[in-house]
Amino acid sequence: MKILIIGDVVGRAGRNIIQQELTNLKSKYQVDITIANCENASGGNGLTEKNAKEFFENGVDIITMGNHVWDKKDIVNYIDDYTNLIRPANYPDPCPGKGYTIFEKNGIKIGVINISGIVYLNNLICPFTTIDAILEEISSKCKIIILDFHGEATSEKIAMGYYSDGRVSLVYGTHTHVQTADKRILPQGTGYITDVGMTGPFDGVLGVDKDIIIQHLKSRRPVKFEIATGIMQINGLYVEINEKTGKCEAIDNFIKVIE
Repeated sequence: MKILIIGDVVGRAGRNIIQQELTNLKSKYQVDITIANCENASGGNGLTEKNAKEFFENGVDIITMGNHVWDKKDIVNYIDDYTNLIRPANYPDPCPGKGYTIFEKNGIKIGVINISGIVYLNNLICPFTTIDAILEEISSKCKIIILDFHGEATSEKIAMGYYSDGRVSLVYGTHTHVQTADKRILPQGTGYITDVGMTGPFDGVLGVDKDIIIQHLKSRRPVKFEIATGIMQINGLYVEINEKTGKCEAIDNFIKVIE
């Protein structure tokens, strides 16, 4: 099974890149499914239903989210209507939406899980007990299981990788918007990268206009963030997973800069 992961899509710039580049990437890697993190896709924070539909129309199969999942308030009205749009699973119940989905492609069932870290982020339910509970539910239903771990701390992400090793096919980090150079296959066969990066402005600070961020850091006063312009980028990950064993057999990250 060939899977394409797209790093955090940021604002209109990121959405435009998906529209322009995703078809070519899917063709290049001959992928079976595409997963994209879209928690920053609408105005830099959150996701509107209109934009969610655009992602699906442009070839994204599954959308994952993160700590900005509720920033566009109307998401509570539509998130339950989409089986392939998931939010972090470790929000307390009752909560709109769901934290995982089982997607079927070519007769193969793929479990996709979204969990938030809690170091320097919202104080949600423990991510480690959350993954245990979900795996107890779905491990018998699908051999291939993918985890988008949306976290701030690299230590927490690496710990989740080792904690899940051999129980899931792939653990990849999102949220920090900077692709890390540590892609690997862990000892028990789980593919891993600490952060897959972002899709959107290249000439900015995590997608935001660099001058605004510098002003904010110097003054320590609130400023209105605006998405950067200029050179763009698409960051992602390509993995191959054995359909019988569920183990990762190949993993490769990419960054494409678009001028």
